[in-house]
Formats: sequence, C-alpha cells, structure tokens
Amino acid sequence: MPRLSEVIAALENLWPAERAEGWDAVGTVVGDPGQEVSRVLFAVDPVQEIVDEAVKLGADLLVTHHPLYLRGTTTVAASHFKGRVVHTLIKNDIALHVAHTNADTADPGVSDALAGALDLRIVRPLVPDPTDPAGRRGLGRVCALDPPLTVRELAARAAERLPATAQGIRLAGDPEATVRTVAVSGGSGDGLFDQVRAAGVDAFLTADLRHHPVSEFTASSASSASSESSAAAPRPLALLDAAHWATEWPWCELAAAQLDEISDRHGWDLRVHVSRTVTDPWTAHAASNPTTRNTGAPN
Repeated sequence: MPRLSEVIAALENLWPAERAEGWDAVGTVVGDPGQEVSRVLFAVDPVQEIVDEAVKLGADLLVTHHPLYLRGTTTVAASHFKGRVVHTLIKNDIALHVAHTNADTADPGVSDALAGALDLRIVRPLVPDPTDPAGRRGLGRVCALDPPLTVRELAARAAERLPATAQGIRLAGDPEATVRTVAVSGGSGDGLFDQVRAAGVDAFLTADLRHHPVSEFTASSASSASSESSAAAPRPLALLDAAHWATEWPWCELAAAQLDEISDRHGWDLRVHVSRTVTDPWTAHAASNPTTRNTGAPN
C-alpha cells in the first residue's frame, strides 16, 4: 500500500496547487504523510455526511472539490460543524485533500467531466490558461453538439445525465432555438458572460446564475441580434442553469478514474470510490402554477 505522501504527490501532479487561484484553499487539510492508504473516497463537499460515509467505508483518504476552510479559521473546536469534521477525520485516521480551482482549469478538469457527461465534443477552453503552451488548460470549455439540439432538448439531456437535484435545469432564452455550439463551466459561471459572448456559442450551461446578470445578459444578447441585418442576425444566446453540485459531481468520477490509472501503473493496492450522496443544499422544488406563470401574481 502507498503512503499518503505518495498518493498526495500523484494528486498534486494532476492538480498542482500553484495553479489554484490566489484566494483559494487547496491541498492537504488533515493527514499524516507517513500513514498507509488503501481506500480513497472522492466527493464534492467536505461535509459531515460525507465524512461519516468515509468512516463507514473505511477510507484512509477523502478527496473533495470544495475546500473545508476557504476563508481560514481560528478554531477547530468540535462545537462548530467544520470543527466536528476535522475531529471525525483525525479520530478515524482519515486524511483530507482538496482540489478546487486547480482542478477547474486542469486538462482534463471539472468542465471536461461536465462536457463528457453531456456527450459534448470539446473544442477548446473557454478561458485559456496563458501558461499552457498546448492551449488545453483553462476555465470552462467550448463544445460542439453533433448533431445539433434545441435548447429544450439540451436541457432535457442535462436533466437526464446530471445527478438529480431539486432545482433541475432552468432556461433563459428561446427553448426552440437550435444549439450547435455550447460553452460549459462547472460551478458558478455568471462571471464568464463576456467570454461566453466572445466565444460566439449558441448556449451556455453552468450554475448559480443570478437574476440581474442573467437579465442584463439576455437583454444585451437580444439587442445585439436585432441590430444585425435580418439575414445574418444571430439568435439571442440561451442560458441553462443547473445546480452547482450537479455540474461539479462528474469530476469526482473523472478524478477517481485518473487515480485508478495511477494506482495500476504503480502497482498500488488502492481501492477508489466515488460518493453518490447528494450534498446539494436544496432539498425540494415546488413548480409554479401554470395558470399564473405568464400573468404575474395570482388573482
């Protein structure tokens, strides 16, 4: 069995900490470098429910996408829910390692996994990493749909292929518009609207889209389309908003497969698992009344 230090070295090779954003908190949070590792669990969130799953599984290492302490802390007291996570990990000899924005921009990374889940053909990064001479690393991906789908059909595919959540998939734009090219970005994506517009795609699928940025983006898109000649006018760009957790969960399967391959190459006796526990914070959804959906407030 490999030592934790050996496994962490392999993970750092996949997602170097120096490629994380300056505000991020990645790397090993808990763990003895000399401890042996025989079982690894991948998950999106380092919450108590996932840590309890790692204990039940007998995992020696938990790898999550989201950091435990993104903004730092002055205490790990078990009276706080994050402190309880730390105490549970240490008491059960479970290490915790985080790969966040360094996994977002990796090749392959979070958006590659999202595109793969939706059967999209990756063309290029949405926001290329200027330090990558091959031009394959970066944030988000620009993809092609072969054959094209309508926005409604693409949303249905996303709802079917991504893990089920209370939110499902929300749409902004014409549901019957044809989508030949689509940008995807796992996690919060409404900070990428300028890059999406510059990419010239027909649709953008991401998460955590907010009212005002979406309203301004769709209005701007419609205005740009109407200002063109009728023969060349592009359709307004469509937006598809999925749950944050759901857009990042496919990365867990990708990352687990990468570690499995490394384990085989090194001859390690390592068992790798992916948590299927839904840690999306939203638990239910009530659909609007169709008789009032387009008429404002009920009578």
